[in-house]
Amino acid sequence: MTAVENAPTIDSETAPWFSMVVPMYNERDSVRELHAGLTRNFQAMNRTYEIIYIDDGSTDDTFNVLAQIADEDTHVVLIKLRRNFGQTPALAAGFDYARGEIVIAMDGDLQHDPNEIPRFVAEIEKGFDVVSGWRQKRVDGLFLRRIPSLTANWLIRKISGVDIHDFGTTYKAYRKDVIDHLNLYGDSHRFIPALAAMAGATITEIPIKNIQAPYRPSNYGIGRTFRVMLDLLTIKFLNSYLTRPLHFFGKIGLVPFVLSFLIGVFLVIEKIRGMSILETHGPLIIFGAMLLMMAMMLFSTGLLAELISRVYFESQHKPVYAIREIRRDGTVVRGMPVRPRRIAMITGTPLVHEEITREAK
Repeated sequence: MTAVENAPTIDSETAPWFSMVVPMYNERDSVRELHAGLTRNFQAMNRTYEIIYIDDGSTDDTFNVLAQIADEDTHVVLIKLRRNFGQTPALAAGFDYARGEIVIAMDGDLQHDPNEIPRFVAEIEKGFDVVSGWRQKRVDGLFLRRIPSLTANWLIRKISGVDIHDFGTTYKAYRKDVIDHLNLYGDSHRFIPALAAMAGATITEIPIKNIQAPYRPSNYGIGRTFRVMLDLLTIKFLNSYLTRPLHFFGKIGLVPFVLSFLIGVFLVIEKIRGMSILETHGPLIIFGAMLLMMAMMLFSTGLLAELISRVYFESQHKPVYAIREIRRDGTVVRGMPVRPRRIAMITGTPLVHEEITREAK
């Protein structure tokens, strides 16, 4: 049986303290050097760990090299995706299989320095839920990478309200219970701090080295900036209006409704004055009717979105809040991402062991 098949059923008593999640796509030349750096740092910290490599449909020899490493090192879990799904799904697969209390993610092309892992861990141990890397001194191209990145980061910071400088880097550390709250879709991995903030996570950042990937050029270009702009609309909606979408559509619909109302008042006054409004204000009547229809459509969309929002939460048994921890009779449960587990904790029903740590009474 392979490591991938074993991963979900490993005894929770042997769960490691650290989980390292590394998506890989055509990284054959960097695999062994990266693995040596990760192993050296985790062994130096003298805590249990696992390294989860996700082969995201590589077309070179990456998987074979990773398979050799997995056979040689019992700390390695190797996940092979059926095709190239992209960085966000690859990270999501790694997070789903991660069992450690602290989950660290990084790119696999050696643009991130494994020697900085202890700095991330130190910040997590200070009590932060998310520690984000900040490429303070970028080595990328000025016009194709740095300027678009600065613009995108500024927009994300303003819209999300999360005050960090670098959303784009994968190099981040998380508490496992924070990751359990997140559902990643599309290209949303760069918005993880914003999504975590929605769940009440505490976030900080540390400066990291920005190393030019030594074995291949970056897979990203200026086109990514336009995708970020579109994704920002989704994040803004999720951040502010997921549980009250009618407020979003209602605010927009209020504008054409008020304009339509004012046009209607004007036309009534004109009619009282004896004007033939069909002859003198025909286009204005049509415009007012269109505005009224637009307002009704926006209000209707908001009501439908309210129903969909309730189906979303209730079908998944997801609460509209996020719990940091619950203490009961000397037991501490962090997270509680779904309602049945919350009920189980309150009623005393046994819970999944991975979420429980014991404290002395």
